[in-house]
Amino acid sequence: MTALAVTSLSKAFGGLRVTAGVNLHIAVGERRLIIGPNGAGKTTLFNLITGEIAPDSGSIELMGRDITRAACRRRAHLGMARTYQIITLFPHDTILRNVTLALLGLSPLRWNAFLDLDRQQHLMDRAREALTRVGLEAIAERPLAQTSYGERRRVEIAMALAQNPKVLLLDEPFAGLSIDERRDVQKLLAAIPRDVTIVMIEHNMDVALDFADRITLLHFGEVIVEGTRGEVVADPRTREVYLGS
Repeated sequence: MTALAVTSLSKAFGGLRVTAGVNLHIAVGERRLIIGPNGAGKTTLFNLITGEIAPDSGSIELMGRDITRAACRRRAHLGMARTYQIITLFPHDTILRNVTLALLGLSPLRWNAFLDLDRQQHLMDRAREALTRVGLEAIAERPLAQTSYGERRRVEIAMALAQNPKVLLLDEPFAGLSIDERRDVQKLLAAIPRDVTIVMIEHNMDVALDFADRITLLHFGEVIVEGTRGEVVADPRTREVYLGS
């Protein structure tokens, strides 16, 4: 079964075509790596898939359902979650409150300025479970501003996992991490069960290649190469894109 299907997806901003007829078919439980140089259109592709920008043409299906014109919040309800290349969290709130806030979008409570989160025990419990999965339960009450960059990356992953996604999109989860922090995130991702399909953008090839079942290489918004790790690494077009030779 296909978890995520992107068919002939295209997007242009003015005269600049940033996504050019992209096709992706990602199986349930698959670990797909999206690679490509800066400006290849990787994050734009994610923004199209999650509904943050609308495509000019093409279609997107999530677990067999057409979501091409669905709003972002609808896609989250249908089982899609993501992290971002640039971390955007609430630094003056605790780690636990950050994750709890992420759950409000899927709750009938939604955003309410008068809502006392501390009284929403079911949401707090789910947030704590997510923090346990990423190894941060011991510092759940710590203000986010007092955490390391690597811990914030894990908070963001916890926020996504708390939503019980079917498809998880990770935008450069290893960016800016130390060697030890990368190792922690690697272990975390490896522990996510295969009922969650993961699509990851990453520049750190040494870390990311071990993660992927299949790899898609984007260049100027087009899929240039797709296949297993061995196939993509051996393809001369990969060398040309990354090394210019």
